[in-house]
Amino acid sequence: MNKRLWIALAALVGYLAFITISGVIGFSPGRKIGSNFIYFWADLIEVLPFAFVLIGLFEVWISRETVERHLGAESGAGGYLWALVLSGIMVGGVLVAFPVAYSLHKKGAALAVIFTYIGASAVCRIPMNLFELSFMGLRFTAIRLAVSLPLVILSSVLLGRYLKKQNYEIRNG
Repeated sequence: MNKRLWIALAALVGYLAFITISGVIGFSPGRKIGSNFIYFWADLIEVLPFAFVLIGLFEVWISRETVERHLGAESGAGGYLWALVLSGIMVGGVLVAFPVAYSLHKKGAALAVIFTYIGASAVCRIPMNLFELSFMGLRFTAIRLAVSLPLVILSSVLLGRYLKKQNYEIRNG
């Protein structure tokens, strides 16, 4: 095994030992950490299998030409709009966004559009916005989206241009 795998394994064993010892001796913060871990792990298990099935279907059913036409370098403003729509209807947050982004990259989506998709998936998911709307109100949600979405797109465009000038490429596999 390589060094990184050993480090990750040691961190996992240390984490699990901390939670176990905390449970045995009654260390309240450790118990709370353990209970949060179980709660978030259960959420993860509920979402990820279905997300990966959908990503697999996307890989098979959607052609590279379709992705390049709608999300590629020549897609223009429409590519960013599609990225916002795709991120808005997504479930699972950035946990699912990164595998989808990788799939989009493999299919020929532009780097700036992929960055927009990742950023928007953290900002404008419909379920999250409905939850926010019910607590904070329409005005707050509208202002937050009106400010954050243009900034997500602007930063994505700037980062995409910068990386293109640097001849940056994402390695597949």
